Amino acid sequence: MTDPGTAAQSLRAVLSAAPSGGELDYLEIVTNSGAVVMTVLFLLAAASAISWGIIWIKWRQLRRAQEESIKFLEIFWQSKRLDAIYQAAEGLSASPISQVFRAGYVELSKVTAQKKEGEGAMAEALGGLENVERALKRATIAEVTHLEARVPFLGTTASAAPFVGLFGTVWGIMRAFHDIYQMGNANLATVAKPISEALIATAVGLAAAIPAVVAYNYFISRIRVLDSEMTNFSNDFLNIVKRHFFS
Repeated sequence: MTDPGTAAQSLRAVLSAAPSGGELDYLEIVTNSGAVVMTVLFLLAAASAISWGIIWIKWRQLRRAQEESIKFLEIFWQSKRLDAIYQAAEGLSASPISQVFRAGYVELSKVTAQKKEGEGAMAEALGGLENVERALKRATIAEVTHLEARVPFLGTTASAAPFVGLFGTVWGIMRAFHDIYQMGNANLATVAKPISEALIATAVGLAAAIPAVVAYNYFISRIRVLDSEMTNFSNDFLNIVKRHFFS
């Protein structure tokens, strides 16, 4: 049976160890962590800061790409001259669809120039329409690559940050138990503080991973939509070129 005096002393020790107001002093927890846990927290904080920077940049880029693509498609279907569309596309550089059109138009201009110079056989050998199609595909791949730039870092942070935080927690718990063993006292007052220091690494890891995984999935879905729109536009543009230039 527990001695009432010992229980009362333990309770007083726990209350005296708790910070005023019943709240944990997280700054003190972080500053009192060991070197390994501090390194883990620094890495997670840096990854989180970089992730938020990428989220802001990619959100603005994709929003502008979508808005300018809508404007370009309106111009494309309303205009009757490809050269006028090309000039309008120069002012919509953030639109991946406009860049795909520009690549196709430049290749089409080369093919038609060869025909006007009487090099029909050469143009035919080079594949005329196939050249335009390859130019559209190359431009589409280049635009998708540009849109996906820096997005993989979000995926890496989303998948790795929880494990990095867990490593810091495991190391912190090992250190906590070592300190408990050295003191020879395993009551709640002794255990609470070092365990809190260890668990803060997992919390920071989750705080870095959750926004990253949400943003990664969102950006990938937006990029897939733009990729589909570029593919559909390429097919429509090829049909127009085939009817008017290779009929």
